[in-house]
Amino acid sequence: MTRTVRRRLDRRIALQLARRGRARRRRPLGCPAHGRPRGARLVAALGVVLLLLGLVPFPGAATVGSRLRDIARIRGVRDNQLVGYGLVVGLTGTGDKSGAGFTSTSVSTMLEGMGITVPADDIRVKNAAGVVVTATLPGLLKPGNRIDVTVSSLGDAKSLKGGILVQTPLRGADGHVYAVAQGAISLGGFGAEGPGGSSATTNHLTVGRIPDGALVERQVESTFVREGSFEITLRRPDFTTAQRVVEAVDAVWGPHTARAHDAATIEVIAPDSTLRGTVEFLARVENLTVLPAERARVVINERTGTIVAGGQVIIHPVAISHGNLNIRVEAATGVSQPLPYSMGETAYVTDSQIQTASGGGQFTVLSQGTTLNEIASALNAIGVSSRDMIAIFQAIKEAGALQAELVVL
Repeated sequence: MTRTVRRRLDRRIALQLARRGRARRRRPLGCPAHGRPRGARLVAALGVVLLLLGLVPFPGAATVGSRLRDIARIRGVRDNQLVGYGLVVGLTGTGDKSGAGFTSTSVSTMLEGMGITVPADDIRVKNAAGVVVTATLPGLLKPGNRIDVTVSSLGDAKSLKGGILVQTPLRGADGHVYAVAQGAISLGGFGAEGPGGSSATTNHLTVGRIPDGALVERQVESTFVREGSFEITLRRPDFTTAQRVVEAVDAVWGPHTARAHDAATIEVIAPDSTLRGTVEFLARVENLTVLPAERARVVINERTGTIVAGGQVIIHPVAISHGNLNIRVEAATGVSQPLPYSMGETAYVTDSQIQTASGGGQFTVLSQGTTLNEIASALNAIGVSSRDMIAIFQAIKEAGALQAELVVL
């Protein structure tokens, strides 16, 4: 670098420093950075660091909830079940045998509709099978759309692989035809037989699906707006959740817009009675975020040994002795001090402890309880089987120490 270039750089740097000094002197007294002591800047920087680390709650941060459309539905907009009897053809000798008389009758009836008369007693086919076709028709689905169907064997067919479902009308509970199904069946499995009677099978070969296999021919009439209002039905009725839905709607559109009739039904008044305005209003309502009320529930599957407990499940003071296993539940209360400059409050914290022993002896229980998840972790650590844990939890429930709903599958 030459001397001339270095002098130019020095002059530019000096000029920039002089400009910054004049700008600081001209800064008004109301500017946040004016006269700010260094200690205050350090405190602010420390607060930002604690905020980023999650040690200090973010101002205005709300608990994450669920969309209203995920926990509720609009009354009048519902699914409808369809069912029909059909015939699958094109099988490679794996269809119904002669003992399934309804299959022979179905083939005879189908041929008669095509102008061919064949007595049912003269029909001996192994490439056809009688099936039951089921489907679910969503609400407000228009004619011309397609839905999936499930095909299930009704007779003694070995496999529906490679079969074609002949046109089958699907009826609702009122007896009307709402869709017509037809198409190739997809099984997602296979079967093979070897000499000596050996065989191998994957998945069910007598139940298959036809994606988009049914064509909707009739719409289910549904009225979801009555006299300028509609009703929201919670999938899991709960008074607390219903009240939270009312508060969420009123917070956006004003008081008395929503009203809860019971734990499952909330009536909402639409501000615009036109269909276009109601649809727009419904779209905004069903995307509101609501925090559902949690239930204290323990679900136990005895067949698989699975235990699932919610976070709200608490066990009161209890002493357990299962075989040669002794369990002691105790807790100690401590004081939690907030971090400096975190604007927190002093809180009392209960530290639960669980002690287990595989030998005999006495055990004592103090005045506090613990969570079910902590007991399950302690039992898993010492190798207690799922069957034993299920028996222990059922005994805790019977003793009145488990204040939660116990569901046994």
